[in-house]
Amino acid sequence: MKLNELRDNPGATKKRMRVGRGPGSGKGKMGGRGIKGQKSRSGVSINGYEGGQMPLYQRLPKRGFNVPNPKKYAVLNLGLLGKFIEAGKIDASAPITEDVLVESGLIRRKLDGIRILAKGDFNAKVELDVTGASKSAIEAVEKAGGSLKVKGA
Repeated sequence: MKLNELRDNPGATKKRMRVGRGPGSGKGKMGGRGIKGQKSRSGVSINGYEGGQMPLYQRLPKRGFNVPNPKKYAVLNLGLLGKFIEAGKIDASAPITEDVLVESGLIRRKLDGIRILAKGDFNAKVELDVTGASKSAIEAVEKAGGSLKVKGA
């Protein structure tokens, strides 16, 4: 078999429908858009428009409060941090800051800060300094003999 002999299975590929290319194409003249009207014209965007009736998204009641500029935290599970410490990618003897976590490749970017969650097994004695942490994560770190300092609580 040569590269020029490679073919797709019969029936695996289908030719694209070319709209408005004559009567023989099966989608000629009006191209499947019907006769006249707003929808037959190009450049029309009428999603959610209900012909003057109040649209559904406006009729439904709004509840609660949406924070206009919410904080977005990078999330880190303790189990993953433990694996990186075991692999030697993070030095457990030195304090672990957010910059250390980014440099090690464990987290891509800090965003508004790093938040530690307690998922996974963790038994390394470390000194963590991060923006946020769950209560169970703080307990897990202290149980392992370490300390977790939270900046923005």
